[in-house]
Amino acid sequence: MADPRQATGSGALETCCLERILEALKLLLSPGGSGSSSLQITKHDVLLATLKSNLSAVEDKLLKDPHWKTLKLLRDEIANKAEWPQNSVDVTWSFTSQILLWLLCLKETMIHLAADFNPGKSNPRTPEAAPALSPDTLSISQQKTVQSVLQFVVTLGVCPYLMPGVGVPLRYRTEFGAVVQDVVCLDAAPDATRRLYTSCRVLLNVAQHASLGSLIFCRHFGDIAAGLCQLGFCPTKRKPLKPEEEVLTEEERALSREALRDILNQIYQPLAVRELLTLQGGPPQACTDVKTQVRSQAPAWLRRLCGQLLSERLMRPSGVQAVVRGILEGAGAGAAGGHDAEATAADWKKCDLIAKILASCPQQSLSPEDYYRDICPQILDLFHFQDKLTARQFQRVATTTFITMSRERPQLAAKYLLQPMLAPLHRCLNTAEIPESDMVPGTILVTEEELSRCIEDVFKVYVVGNEPSAVLVDSLLPVLGVLFSLYCFTRQSVSHIRSLCEEILLWILGKLERKKAIASLKGFAGLDKSMPSLHSLCHFRAATQGGVMVAIKEPICDEDEDEALYQKVSSEQWQVEHLGDLLSLCQECGLAGDFFIFCLKELTHVAEENEAEFKMKPFSSKSLLELAQHHTLLVEGREQKLLVLQLVAVLCERMSEQIFTNIAQVVDFVAATLQRACASLAHQAESTVESQTLSMSMGLVAVMLGGAVQLKSTDFAVLKQLLPLLEKVSNTYPDPVIQELAVDLRITISTHGAFSTEAVSVAAQSTLNKNDPEGKTEGQRQTSHERSTGVSRSHLEQQQSHEKSNQTGLKSNTPLIPQEVSEPNATTNQKSRNITTEQLQEVLLSAYDPQIPTRAAALRTLSRWIEQREAEALEMQEKLLKIFLENLEHEDTFVYLSAIQGVALLSDAYPEKILLGLLTQYDSGKDKHTPETRMKVGEVLMRIVRALGDMVSKYREPLIHTFLRGVRDPDSAHRASSLSNLGELCQRLDFLLGSVVHEVTACLIALAKTDPEVQVRRAAVHVIVLLLRGLSQKATEVLRDVLKDLYHLLKHVVHLEPDDVAKLHAQLALEELDEIMRNFLFPPQKLEKKIVVLP
Repeated sequence: MADPRQATGSGALETCCLERILEALKLLLSPGGSGSSSLQITKHDVLLATLKSNLSAVEDKLLKDPHWKTLKLLRDEIANKAEWPQNSVDVTWSFTSQILLWLLCLKETMIHLAADFNPGKSNPRTPEAAPALSPDTLSISQQKTVQSVLQFVVTLGVCPYLMPGVGVPLRYRTEFGAVVQDVVCLDAAPDATRRLYTSCRVLLNVAQHASLGSLIFCRHFGDIAAGLCQLGFCPTKRKPLKPEEEVLTEEERALSREALRDILNQIYQPLAVRELLTLQGGPPQACTDVKTQVRSQAPAWLRRLCGQLLSERLMRPSGVQAVVRGILEGAGAGAAGGHDAEATAADWKKCDLIAKILASCPQQSLSPEDYYRDICPQILDLFHFQDKLTARQFQRVATTTFITMSRERPQLAAKYLLQPMLAPLHRCLNTAEIPESDMVPGTILVTEEELSRCIEDVFKVYVVGNEPSAVLVDSLLPVLGVLFSLYCFTRQSVSHIRSLCEEILLWILGKLERKKAIASLKGFAGLDKSMPSLHSLCHFRAATQGGVMVAIKEPICDEDEDEALYQKVSSEQWQVEHLGDLLSLCQECGLAGDFFIFCLKELTHVAEENEAEFKMKPFSSKSLLELAQHHTLLVEGREQKLLVLQLVAVLCERMSEQIFTNIAQVVDFVAATLQRACASLAHQAESTVESQTLSMSMGLVAVMLGGAVQLKSTDFAVLKQLLPLLEKVSNTYPDPVIQELAVDLRITISTHGAFSTEAVSVAAQSTLNKNDPEGKTEGQRQTSHERSTGVSRSHLEQQQSHEKSNQTGLKSNTPLIPQEVSEPNATTNQKSRNITTEQLQEVLLSAYDPQIPTRAAALRTLSRWIEQREAEALEMQEKLLKIFLENLEHEDTFVYLSAIQGVALLSDAYPEKILLGLLTQYDSGKDKHTPETRMKVGEVLMRIVRALGDMVSKYREPLIHTFLRGVRDPDSAHRASSLSNLGELCQRLDFLLGSVVHEVTACLIALAKTDPEVQVRRAAVHVIVLLLRGLSQKATEVLRDVLKDLYHLLKHVVHLEPDDVAKLHAQLALEELDEIMRNFLFPPQKLEKKIVVLP
């Protein structure tokens, strides 16, 4: 607003005292001679008399007291420059005018006192002393005086002139307010609008001083804002005919509008929101009681204005927080939570109200999308407050707003709310494109704070909000794979987000349609590769604050491939087990039972596919590319089958007897079991396991039909889907007992239990006896569904046992899978069968398969057959040796270690034919074999030496000479390998070293002293350690001639060798030698007593 420019002379201000002004204000507010203790309880005449007497008392004081002379000059200077009429017939306005003058005097005095204040330098000896206060600082009692003065100004100069519906009327505030409303004379000059304009203008002028402004706005902002709204925006009824008839000029109205926007921008925004909501008011409420009658409805122009101003508050930075705080604090929560914070948080109506306000696009916004783009980030910030009480309120508001926006504008909510919230999870999906700058190994793709905040926000929106709308559910589906992987990772360590991940997964699985939930579980288990999952370059990593971060993996080196493969296999196994734990919590809703039935149906497909898998075309009719593609598909299919078997095993272990929640699930379970049994019958002969499986399945149906479950007509409709399967069993199964039971069950189901044969009762009783070995009475068995599910559980165990035995047979008939997997039946297989030529040819072909697991499995299968001395395999020893030697050159550890094992086993069977060839290959140069291949052959030789045991003496000469020649090889790695092999051989030979000990010792001394490569020198010293450690007390005899030379060599290495590792080996060898010599010179005393029998 316009500044009244009430400047005063400097001389008057210099001598004027702040206390005198406050004393004059106190005198104006004194009760006078009414005899009452408070002005609040006076009536009309007493109030008017008191106001007149107080005005006269102040004037007398100014005229008669010489100490107030300067104060009178200051008051007169400000009054002369005032632009409003100060005297009126209405005593209330004259009183208000005088108070406004004194407030201006107070403001000017405080400004000049602060300007002339020089605090001076602080004393360094007492730095803890408080700084000097500014002379314009008001004490507590002075602040109370000013607050009382301001209350009089607002009560007498603002509120009486507000239109009906604008602000809260005085009569509804206090009894004194009702008296003032009746005392004010609106007909006297100046006009009421002019009085309101003057009061608001002067108060805003006084509020320019910081301390006075805080006193004005903290209590009277609403009344001042109401006055400015009326002055600047109230529409006029008619246009005045003459300019002098105008109460307010257009310029003054514009100044009022500008002043309103200025104070709204400067004030504490939640306070502005709260007061604007109060001004806007609510719907009119009729009430006959005058004392409880509420104020009239705000006029339409004020409601529109307040709505517009509230929208502007909302569109400002941090506007959402201001609106939420304004409403909640107005409800009694307080700025920091307050004692009513929990009650406010529990008030869902207020949360719904705020959510509707935030979800509604204001008229000032260009479009709903622009509005959502600006507001949604602020809504997300409501989740992240640290103060617990405040956070609880804001989070509930944010959750309700999420749900409301998702319901009203799902597309915009998904774009600007859900996508930013789920962005950390989307960033590490395998469908996301990672920038090249972030693909550096070790780069943190998602920080701990981002991921923790994301999981917590998802939990608050989905689980706490518990609104399964389509947009919320669909937005979470793409990141379920990452959420499950994160859940599995947190299960292996301690993390505060583990329970949140579990609750989110349980919520979404419970809210999804059953087909989508089963599809999600398939993705979790690895059966559905199309489900988005964690990016192959990313992995989870434990963080410092108990959370998890997502980082880029380190590249896998050749030597780390075994570890990477192990990590992959163990991770898949952990995921299946954690999926079982998760499903154990989903039994009540029936999801676990449905997924278990799905897995059983997959087992049926496994049984049906086995026969087609073995009916393969001859290998000669296929090209190499077709064979490679065929084996790739075969391996993937077998991985799926093994995964299904593992899932069934884990579910059988984790699930309780209450896995099935209704008859339909039990029937589906029986149907899946019968279908798999029928599929097995199609290509297998009768077996005990198959008979038991069918008996248990039909026994379960007999138990239900026998009265264990109270069946309804709808249940029989479900049971009728078993009729075709039972008919197939009755026609195809060779066992007449099972055939008869299948026919009787069909009759019982078809007649809805009206006809039941004795065979059905016997089967039910037999099944119950198996499940209840303690022989409970029939009355105890009438536990309905519990007994039925108990039988189901017993049948599941039989099912699992059958599957394991069936899988073992599959492995024994398909040599592409390693035989070691089926350890329980290994002995039986070794004794009961011989391999066929077709099986051997298939495995030989698989030894050249490009897939590493298939090739390694084939090599290990050949090794086992050699170990079992299979005639078909031993007849092709040359071909097998060629296959093993070719695979020695493979770079994968799993493959060449399998080849090493195979060559060692083959050499154990035919050492004369194979050992010499291996020595020749080991002794060849770089032009024939790579150094890596030669070292692999050396490993084979060492395995042969260990396997030969004492028989190694027969091949002493060629072995030692080969290794001695190897220590002269140009390749340092080969020299070190030869030394290691030489030490192993000498350790086995013991006394058989003979004269070769001199050659070996000379070689070791030369290498330990002169070889330029440090690893060779280390190996030479290590050979001495192996010799002494292996020979032990025999060293004094075997190494008798060279022991002194070895001792001098070790001392030389300890004193002159620069390499610390070599020194350590030498020191260890000296310790071994010292122990040997001590035991030789000072043998332990044995206390023996000889007993001699005389002849």
